[in-house]
Amino acid sequence: MTLALAFLLFAADDLPQLVKRFVDVFALVEQEAADPVPVDKAFYEGAIPALLRPLDPHSVFFDPGQFEQLQQMQKSTSKGFGSVVSLLPGRVIVLQCLPGAPMARSGISPGDEIVSINGYQIGYLEVEQLVQLLGASRGQPARIEVRRPANARLLQFVLTPEEMQSPSVDRAFMLKPDIGYVRIASFDISTGKDTKAAIEKLGGANLKGLVLDLRNNPGGVLQAAMEVAALFLKPGLKILSVKGRSVKGEEVTVPERNVPYEFPVTILLNGKSASSSEVVSGALQDNKRAKIVGETSYGKGLVESVFPLSSGTGMALTTAFYYTPSGRSIQKPLSGGTLDAATSKGEGGIKPDVPVQPESHTRLGAALDASGSFATFATEFLRANRDLTEDFVLPAKTVDQFKVFLSQRNIQPGIAEWSRESEWITNRLKQEILNQAVGVEKGDEVEMKRDPQVLAALKAL
Repeated sequence: MTLALAFLLFAADDLPQLVKRFVDVFALVEQEAADPVPVDKAFYEGAIPALLRPLDPHSVFFDPGQFEQLQQMQKSTSKGFGSVVSLLPGRVIVLQCLPGAPMARSGISPGDEIVSINGYQIGYLEVEQLVQLLGASRGQPARIEVRRPANARLLQFVLTPEEMQSPSVDRAFMLKPDIGYVRIASFDISTGKDTKAAIEKLGGANLKGLVLDLRNNPGGVLQAAMEVAALFLKPGLKILSVKGRSVKGEEVTVPERNVPYEFPVTILLNGKSASSSEVVSGALQDNKRAKIVGETSYGKGLVESVFPLSSGTGMALTTAFYYTPSGRSIQKPLSGGTLDAATSKGEGGIKPDVPVQPESHTRLGAALDASGSFATFATEFLRANRDLTEDFVLPAKTVDQFKVFLSQRNIQPGIAEWSRESEWITNRLKQEILNQAVGVEKGDEVEMKRDPQVLAALKAL
């Protein structure tokens, strides 16, 4: 029995008696236990964490080292080398180098394959291990070995990471005449302003409709979510409410004098859309301002406050919950603890008006992606076709050349299987060529225009 459990068993008593019994238990343990019990271990690793555990998974205690690390993370900026790469089992292929970034200045080019980082051979690693290795390498200068197509000798580089600012609104283009597409990858301080700028770039109030993509968006700054929601809602409409023991029904509404866009909107969600993404989606859904397309969102709608404590320790505590304008809890219920009681109204998350599953991989598609065939062929294709523009149209003969290329690498799909996948293969090949020739933004545009969830969102408009 932990000290905290013993503490909780007497919850019906008044506080002085409860504290006294807790102290008595600790004194007995300290005096009679077979081995000495360090005070910091008993409290930091035992009593206090066990006291918080019955509440919810998000309420946690930080010892001095953990709390210092948390504070450093909050102050730090993201560093990197300024590249976009394709991750495959045992392979990392460069798709794009941001102008002026360390990767571009070094001379590394799209199509180059990174074979080792700081002595670690990439060929032996799975995708999850590659993600960890790439993340760790961004913290300090990294030694990189690169294999360049048609060059037998490995090229060596030493890259020093620099501060990188990834835009939260990372894609904006026209899906069809007068219908725009904007993707918000996260919510930060400037997201509201950047979303408006992206919409204005596409046509502003003259648009006939907008697909707002919040898939895989984990959330971020709540104020940014309220600013994005206000872009589409009339003054006075409710955006969300916040309820907790210390917060009694606080409501957030659209500011007076707000001038919203009036064109139809659809929002794309999936199971990784959380927090601020769900605030925006719930506000527009409840106010009949947008249809939600895709999958049910994650269900994270809680206010987590961080409190500094004595001796350099700290604590994160769930202090309130977010609710949509109609009163639905965004937080999904979890068995036991405060989350179960606090979120009893609704099942949590934002459910789609138009449920649509993402495109599933076929056996051939999975094999082609896992082999890296698209990226490798695109690199070879671009050596002979250097001056491609973003309006590039893939010639039919290039698809035939790709089939021969696969055959030479012992990938030989049957006629029926190739025929079924021909449209997907053509689009995927065009996407990979544009990734390397023009940039991943244009490659993403090709992919989005055939994405089944995007197509469903267009239809819902």
